[in-house]
Amino acid sequence: MKTMLSNDFRSVVLNSTPLIDVRAPVEFEKGSFPHAINLPLINDEERHEIGVCYKKYGNTEAVKLGHKLVSGVVKEERVKAWSDFIKENSDAKLFCFRGGQRSKISQEWLSQSGNDITRFKGGYKAFRSYLMNEIEESCTHFKPIILGGRTGSGKTILLKTLENSIDLEGLANHRGSSFGRKNTPQPSQINFENYMAYDLIKKLDKGMKHLVFEDEGNRIGSVFIPKNFADYLSKAPLIVLETPISQRVEITFDEYVIQAQKMYANNLELWRDEILGAMHRIKKRLGSQRHKQVCDTFENAFDVQIQSGSLEGHKEWIESLLREYYDPMYDYQIQKRVEQVEFRGSSEEIVEYLSRKF
Repeated sequence: MKTMLSNDFRSVVLNSTPLIDVRAPVEFEKGSFPHAINLPLINDEERHEIGVCYKKYGNTEAVKLGHKLVSGVVKEERVKAWSDFIKENSDAKLFCFRGGQRSKISQEWLSQSGNDITRFKGGYKAFRSYLMNEIEESCTHFKPIILGGRTGSGKTILLKTLENSIDLEGLANHRGSSFGRKNTPQPSQINFENYMAYDLIKKLDKGMKHLVFEDEGNRIGSVFIPKNFADYLSKAPLIVLETPISQRVEITFDEYVIQAQKMYANNLELWRDEILGAMHRIKKRLGSQRHKQVCDTFENAFDVQIQSGSLEGHKEWIESLLREYYDPMYDYQIQKRVEQVEFRGSSEEIVEYLSRKF
């Protein structure tokens, strides 16, 4: 059998190499890598049994039990799943947690079935360490620029037009506000960091010396930007996107009503509950009276939508929230960072400014 090992993690990232993660599902759910599929050598129940055996009788007996549990038809099914994936992804690589027994056994069984595959030297742990180190080291290889602006100004829209941008909100699957939850869950902290590292490595490999990020703080929903990286971004020059309130209402309306309702097409009551839940989360800052007013406006708009199909009424509560909640909060924060502001302008003016700067 060819014992093919590799720790060329950089090429894995740059080539978006397909990966077979043979760890148990419970391990995979805590975090894995982009382009990885979970095809475990042992499932959660088997892992638990083997772990109990290991504690009682040691490694030799645990390995024996593992071979007993994964034998016959069970073994054939798992080898077939790996083989089928390799047939569709000839450049795939294999890993377990530390690059030890599980990935070695999987590699051996694949070789016996006529499929050779390279496994990670050091496994998941080594690749994860590499990615986290790349995030830390990246701060010495580029200069950040932060794109700020009031809520609804179109920062994410502009960011997506820039080749040298990294959309942290997109990686976090969150819109970055109390109303930013999506109907699909956010990634685990580990997955967020791994995807972030992939994006950084690919951008820097293209020779980009400046990278643009949206103004986020250090937290996006339930995930955190690694501390040293967040600190580095916090000192960066700030470019402020200025957009008229009418346009901001339209942008917010499209994102939080039009697009959001498409995801709840068969259950608008659930969307309604999500919006009211977001409003409840900001009740303290809004104040009881304004909170009641904006909730009543929303409920009226929702009732009109149900009766007539018209969505226009939603723009009223959106504008109220922008003016009375988000704008004062943003203006207060930006005043504390006024010395960092390098440029202000429309989307077109910012694109022109950045093209001159780079």
